[in-house]
Amino acid sequence: MKFSELVRLLEQNGFTLIKEKGSIRYYGKPGIERLVRVDYHGTKEVPTGTCHAILKAAGLKHREE
Repeated sequence: MKFSELVRLLEQNGFTLIKEKGSIRYYGKPGIERLVRVDYHGTKEVPTGTCHAILKAAGLKHREE
């Protein structure tokens, strides 16, 4: 999964960009207490562990590509 696909998945599940500093983006959603941090790198592939950690923090199950 690419970073752009991961961001699209978060946005499809109700997350919105709260703040951005450089390549680091923070996404939030009503009902989720903590912000989800994504070190955005466009078309690069997200490392598997990083992808799992971001999806877990967002409360989403990993979907196979």
